[in-house]
Amino acid sequence: MKITKKSQPYFFSLVFLCSLVFQVGGIQLVTAQNAEDPITWGEALLQESEWYKSTEAIRIADNVLLYQHESGGWPKNIDMAKKLSEQKKQLIRTNKSLTNSSLNDITIDNGATISQIKYLAKVYTATERERFKNGVLKGIDYLLQAQYNNGGWPQYYPIRNGYYEHITFNDGAMIGAMQLLRDVANEEKSYSFVDADRKEKSTKAIEKGLDIILKTQVEVDGKLTTWCAQYDRETLEPAAARTYELISLSGSESVGIVYYLMGIEEPDSVIINAINSAVVWFDKVKLTDVRIIEVEKPDLPKGFDRVVGFDPTGESPLWARFYEIGTNYPMFVDREGTVHYALSEIPYERRVGYSWLGNYAEELLEKDYPKWLDRIQ
Repeated sequence: MKITKKSQPYFFSLVFLCSLVFQVGGIQLVTAQNAEDPITWGEALLQESEWYKSTEAIRIADNVLLYQHESGGWPKNIDMAKKLSEQKKQLIRTNKSLTNSSLNDITIDNGATISQIKYLAKVYTATERERFKNGVLKGIDYLLQAQYNNGGWPQYYPIRNGYYEHITFNDGAMIGAMQLLRDVANEEKSYSFVDADRKEKSTKAIEKGLDIILKTQVEVDGKLTTWCAQYDRETLEPAAARTYELISLSGSESVGIVYYLMGIEEPDSVIINAINSAVVWFDKVKLTDVRIIEVEKPDLPKGFDRVVGFDPTGESPLWARFYEIGTNYPMFVDREGTVHYALSEIPYERRVGYSWLGNYAEELLEKDYPKWLDRIQ
């Protein structure tokens, strides 16, 4: 993916990001979970292996099967660990039969489908109950069927019109599918029960997916950089999604792509160059001497504001979620699609309602990339 726009010298200053500078020491809002709270769906994948034999694990696995769509996938943003009454279960069955039900919006966005397959695989490995195995195989079939012929994955399948049909790296969608299928192809322990035919199909799927990853790495002035969050399914050109998710280089999703590439056991020179080039870009555009501060403000709707503050230690660099292609300027976008170059310039709702900056590539640059270099040398 080549970009011919003339690249401008990269620079960064506090004024560039924020019109007001706050000293370190603002209050960070932290939500602690009560130890007596029941297990959540987010915690269900993080238990010790013995737990997956438990009555509670099986109850949750049956919930997962209840939500599984006939296509083999799942909808997103549902806590499938919640206890369901018989009345609620019947309501779910009824809603799944309605064409306009959100339970039929099947996706790999936000970890949906991927997390359900992983969970069922853990429970089947622990219990050997056939219904959970069947759920896993049906989920794998869904991922294989959802892949475009060129190797990319859409955000939703069956296809939803609009940006949902783009090849989607956003929120780890395509990489999540490829990681799971790679585990299947490599006969990882949780998927040792998967048949040879599906393993072979998974191998071919990740080969095609790798081809798309390498084709879509953005080149600016003859140098490879990183990736955009989504691409047109036909032209493979960078594409926009929601009004505040414009065409840009991703400082977040690109990290997951690099980790996937580093997980390839015997990378060839093309893959090695893709990784090295991305790391050079990450190092070039990192934002130093700053931090994100959540300042208590009881008069605001969420009780706090999010600002960019000065960090004199400079120990933890940040990266922007979106970078302007060709200039490497961090982009902050309002719901009207207007680009701003300071977090403070976008409306409050967008400022606190989206992840604009984070330490996305810190561990990659400091720990994992150097280990990868040692491994391949």
